[in-house]
Amino acid sequence: MKQVLIIDPSKLFTDYITEKLTSENVKVEVTHTNRDAYTKLVTILPDLVIMDASGSYNELLDFLKSKYSDPNAKSIPIIMTGPVVEKAKIASMVRYGVIKYFPNPIRFATFFDAIGDALKLSFSVDTTKSILLVHHTNNIIFVELAQSMNREKIALLKYRLAELIETKNIQNPKLILMMSDLMLSFVDGVNLGYLLDTIYSETRIPHKFIKILSFDDFIPEYLDGHPKYAEVKVVKDLRAVLNSFVSITAQEEDVPELIAEEILTQQESDDETIDYRFNFDPQKDDADGTVFKVAIVDDDSVVRSILSRSLVSMGAETIGYDSGEQFLNSIEKEHFDLAIIDIFMPGISGFDVLTKLKADPNAPPVIVYSQATQREVVIQSLSLGAKSYLVKPQKPDVIIQKAIEVLHAKS
Repeated sequence: MKQVLIIDPSKLFTDYITEKLTSENVKVEVTHTNRDAYTKLVTILPDLVIMDASGSYNELLDFLKSKYSDPNAKSIPIIMTGPVVEKAKIASMVRYGVIKYFPNPIRFATFFDAIGDALKLSFSVDTTKSILLVHHTNNIIFVELAQSMNREKIALLKYRLAELIETKNIQNPKLILMMSDLMLSFVDGVNLGYLLDTIYSETRIPHKFIKILSFDDFIPEYLDGHPKYAEVKVVKDLRAVLNSFVSITAQEEDVPELIAEEILTQQESDDETIDYRFNFDPQKDDADGTVFKVAIVDDDSVVRSILSRSLVSMGAETIGYDSGEQFLNSIEKEHFDLAIIDIFMPGISGFDVLTKLKADPNAPPVIVYSQATQREVVIQSLSLGAKSYLVKPQKPDVIIQKAIEVLHAKS
């Protein structure tokens, strides 16, 4: 059985990951502090470490260095989560085994894909297309569900509700489950029950303050057949339920305007300052946990393949180009954190590429990787802006170490 060690202060987060991994027959150990993390690590020697990076950087570095110095623990991969930080800083951790870094809020679909890849396991995932949104106004939480019901997102809802209530300090929370565009049948009964049980698990929301906005006849029929949901009411008029939830002093004719301007407008303008862990499909360029992105420019496909495998093992995304011209045509639309370039290629040479990049203030740092050993070639490459020069062939560890050095210097 595969084993994972989670080092994270958040009980919500560790409970969620533990629940998911345990259901996939993965053994999980948890510690909420960095103090005993190293002891746990060397005691159980897990197959993977999932670690929070939002605490003290010095403590984190001490743990990584201790791990690196232990021959039994050195090669254990680490997936990190935490705040958005410079990629160069993340890249400096690669030497210690960090293969992925997921900034908050985490896109859990790709997060679990990364865990599965690290453990060499295939996880069962519900891929049903579904939209699930959560926002709030004052003490009213709106859960909007559309298209269909996805069990992965429903499972995540439990923790999103808890995080929202705690982070926003919502007192006496009330919940409106908005399912106005869903038409269900008896085959959806299991998922509907799972959804309601998930909401019920948030005990700070009284059952009598859970309302469902729906025009579907199946939902009230389902509730009637399940006495434990007796206090949950289905409504077809949002104004009616809001009237029961909100102390409205406005005239009745002003209620629609109040709903539009006060209730249905998401009032989480300060969310950018809140480091949420749980969200539904956050749109981020680095949501797949990639540590950095590297262009490999070489006319030899074997070299490109070897370099790509080496860099992917340290959490990089790579794109290969078989000519300097192809690479230069792509950099207008692709952002790279690093480029590894051969010098002698058909057409545009590595010198030509370096000359073009030197004039671009947004160009990535370059490592030249070439068979040429002449002193004048090395000097010309460096004078044109290359950060380092490596003579082919090199062991993967040497290439990785040089990439780390160049990325770290970039910061």
